[in-house]
Amino acid sequence: MKKSSATKEEMERLQESPLITPSDLEATAAKDIAGAMNAILSDVFALYLKTKNFHWHMSGPHFRDYHLLLDEQGDQLFAMTDPIAERVRKVGGTTLRSIGHIARMQRVSDNDAEYVEPEDMLSELREDNKTLAARLREAHGVCEDHNDIATTSLIEVWIDETERRTWFLFEASRHGDSSGH
Repeated sequence: MKKSSATKEEMERLQESPLITPSDLEATAAKDIAGAMNAILSDVFALYLKTKNFHWHMSGPHFRDYHLLLDEQGDQLFAMTDPIAERVRKVGGTTLRSIGHIARMQRVSDNDAEYVEPEDMLSELREDNKTLAARLREAHGVCEDHNDIATTSLIEVWIDETERRTWFLFEASRHGDSSGH
């Protein structure tokens, strides 16, 4: 019979913490990566809800264009959430458990104002996405330091998507001249 490759210490650790997924990453790496990615996940959930808030409360002459833009961007943000949480679990960490957990960790400011001008909505989301791109780069560095190639690869795609959202929000908020350009 083939001998198990798990060490006695690893087996004891797994018995004490049944949610720790076996990984070739060190425990400190799992903790660092989980911490960085759970912060990102909190920010993505907060930005998703802010984007949907502005989508639902959009008004004005560009309503249809902005409404559809924010709906698309909200879908893109929500699509990030499950892969982020699953990466945390795959490397041996645990992830967010509630709205309260998100609220305690999020770094994206909420906007609960009764009314926000459409231009201000686009500007605020543009800045939030720009900040998210910077935080994704920071998380990439943490994952890279621990040789977590899979997470760094996903983060690179999310940075590109976040930069695209930032670009679209910038272009949508620019004022054209009398010719429309």
